[in-house]
Amino acid sequence: MKISAKTDIGAFRESNQDDYQAGLFENGDAWAVVCDGMGGVSGGQVASRICVERVSDAIKRGYRDNMTIKTAQNLLNSAICAANSAVFSQAQGERELRGMGTTVVAVMVIKGMAVIAHVGDSRAYIFHNNMELITKDHSLVQYLFDTGKITEEEAKVHPDRNIITRAVGILSFVDVEFDLAELGKDKGVLICTDGLSGSLEADEMLDIIKENADSSAEKLVEKAIEAGSRDNITAVLLVADSQGE
Repeated sequence: MKISAKTDIGAFRESNQDDYQAGLFENGDAWAVVCDGMGGVSGGQVASRICVERVSDAIKRGYRDNMTIKTAQNLLNSAICAANSAVFSQAQGERELRGMGTTVVAVMVIKGMAVIAHVGDSRAYIFHNNMELITKDHSLVQYLFDTGKITEEEAKVHPDRNIITRAVGILSFVDVEFDLAELGKDKGVLICTDGLSGSLEADEMLDIIKENADSSAEKLVEKAIEAGSRDNITAVLLVADSQGE
């Protein structure tokens, strides 16, 4: 696996409330975590940092060379639930952090399978000949679309598209959603915040990745800023090499 990662404050924000970590295991398996904090400048930064650190540390401690997909799901679930408790607890203890929370999207690539966990509207895509959105946003706009109240085109410009219906740290418990995707030769997984997915269409992202194999994350962020993204932007790509590792 190869990793390409980039986060940027963007052109309009005063601070970067996104955070991420990613890494490789000795056998070639890989992992990554991306978070998008909310709850004011300090609160968003604290929430995303806590969540990324807790989930990343849990993945690195809990990974085993022979672990199953189910074990990986259980590991991600317990890691995100622990992060939720940590964010929620700190928010209750400090007045200036009240109401802080964060999205999270985490992936473990094990023996060619991407095990994905997410809360909120940060996303995971699988890409090769096309760009396939794997996760479903936990957002008001997604709910309105699912219930037939708005169209896909209306969803893209809806004034409340930044409102999420599920987040880490807002409540004392969190409901984590899971997805699985197979990664074959030259396939990859992109996890990102809505600063990217809200600014570029899927086919645009795919073209950028194909044209910039060794600097995909950096170019995606650059193009999102050029497209007028008004948010922080984070992209992490895990790509299987030509030998299918």
